[in-house]
Amino acid sequence: MKVRPYLYLTRIDKPIGTLLLFYPCAWSITMASYALQLPATVPLTYISLFGLGAIVMRGAGCTINDMWDKNLDKSVARTKERPLARGDITSQQAFAFLGIQLTAGLGVLLQLNWYSILLGASSLSVVTIYPLMKRLTHWPQAVLGLAFNWGAMLGWSAVTGTVDWAVCLPLYAGGVTWTLVYDSIYAHQDKIDDVKVGIRSTALLFGDQTRPILAGLSASSLSLVTYAGYLNAHGEPFYMGVGLATAQLIRVLYQTDFEHRASCWKGFVGCGWAGFWIWMGALADYTILLSLAPS
Repeated sequence: MKVRPYLYLTRIDKPIGTLLLFYPCAWSITMASYALQLPATVPLTYISLFGLGAIVMRGAGCTINDMWDKNLDKSVARTKERPLARGDITSQQAFAFLGIQLTAGLGVLLQLNWYSILLGASSLSVVTIYPLMKRLTHWPQAVLGLAFNWGAMLGWSAVTGTVDWAVCLPLYAGGVTWTLVYDSIYAHQDKIDDVKVGIRSTALLFGDQTRPILAGLSASSLSLVTYAGYLNAHGEPFYMGVGLATAQLIRVLYQTDFEHRASCWKGFVGCGWAGFWIWMGALADYTILLSLAPS
């Protein structure tokens, strides 16, 4: 069996998607560990598990997407080289591979408590319907946000056995609006092809007003994350992280040319750094807390 087509099916050559799925999990795990003043072994364990889960489930999401879009991909220049569209993998092989991916994801999920297992399983319906939404609504990016940021709740429940909704709901909402920013930028790469094949997106919906709308969404996202940090009693390092994330999103929105494919890809990847800096702020806060704890 040739391995390379299956690797390309998972987009393993483009790790930014995995990181965008992972960061909300990392925020939540680190913030929960900070709130309960847990030893470092706890976040290390769960960050490792969720990192593996992000790789597996992002790959599964790509497989589902390509199965939905197999025939569409053949007619679009940017996607006709995908393994299913090229015929390197059959639909039956892709379905079997998806079964392996989901089984691996279930294996990771079963390492968690039962509350988290049920919470994690409940996200699969959103993951499955996302590829269909771009045919039905101009807001598929919002549906992607609902799926990609589930870890903002799941990470907390994995650590604590429940969800602190007061903290996690604004954190989740902040992640969803962040997804609207980065995936709208991504969608601008494809808007010409999307019009031809009848695909809808926020890029087409926002049009010439994309920059101010994304600026408003960025402000909303960062405000919600800041509010979650406030409710979790975070200190200055957390807010410094949010400040760096703010500077990064400002830079992305200022520099991105929404009519230029390469610029949109660079902006999309650049948005990922905002998620990284939020995590680094939370992690710095947690690290300082551990260093000040009595031995």
